[in-house]
Amino acid sequence: MHYFWLFIAILSEVIGTTALKASAGFTKLVPTLIVVAGYSSAIFFLTLTVKEIQTGVAYALWSGLGILFIVLFAWIFHGEKVDPWGWVGIALIILGVLVLNLLSKTVTNAEGESNLTETVLEK
Repeated sequence: MHYFWLFIAILSEVIGTTALKASAGFTKLVPTLIVVAGYSSAIFFLTLTVKEIQTGVAYALWSGLGILFIVLFAWIFHGEKVDPWGWVGIALIILGVLVLNLLSKTVTNAEGESNLTETVLEK
């Protein structure tokens, strides 16, 4: 069920982000309400997700799929196109997030807890 909550969190964030452009700097009420509802529900469902999935893994999936879906939604709803180099850049971002969160010991320790805060506080 936790992966379902993660999918709902990602979808909510993508909907909120897509509505940002339509909100015109929060000057249009309905798109602004969609942004607030999207981000609020995204955070709520992400909190349900991290109860069962390591934060690093959840965030890697959230980031990677979020970027991909936002680009697709922007293309569908706003006509924004991405050129081949843009796709390369997006792929590198997704790959970087996955490497950092799944392979690097910088972000998570063996218990799945963040080492980043400890590292910063120790310096």
